[in-house]
Amino acid sequence: MKWIFVLLALAAGATMPVQAGLNLRLKQALGDPVFAALVSFAVGTAALAVYAFTMRPVPTMAMASSAPWWAWTGGFCGAFFVAVIIVLAAQLGATTTMAWLLAGQFLVALLLDHFGLISFDVHTLSWPRILGVVLVVIGAMLVNKY
Repeated sequence: MKWIFVLLALAAGATMPVQAGLNLRLKQALGDPVFAALVSFAVGTAALAVYAFTMRPVPTMAMASSAPWWAWTGGFCGAFFVAVIIVLAAQLGATTTMAWLLAGQFLVALLLDHFGLISFDVHTLSWPRILGVVLVVIGAMLVNKY
């Protein structure tokens, strides 16, 4: 059963360089990475709105107000990510951009897991986990160099 989630993660991960390339092309047309990111988010928001309002029950105001203030800031992270990845893809290429993005994701994920921050269950640091992340960083360095 867990393999379905692994396959879903691989599929979602595969969309990252594709999205970077699509948004890079949009930036070339619009002349600005921030406007390209804005258009990307607008299209994504429209698609999610159609799906959410046609296929899901609408959350109540009480449900929405129960979230801590910081839970509402995820959109800022997404906006930063999409805008920056457009710049990175143009400067570094798809492989180097993805390698450094993954390294950054793994480094922060280790801390989030170890300390159980922002709603994650605690998964304490271990040498195999640290080694795995170090290997990802080394991989990013190799991709960057070659």
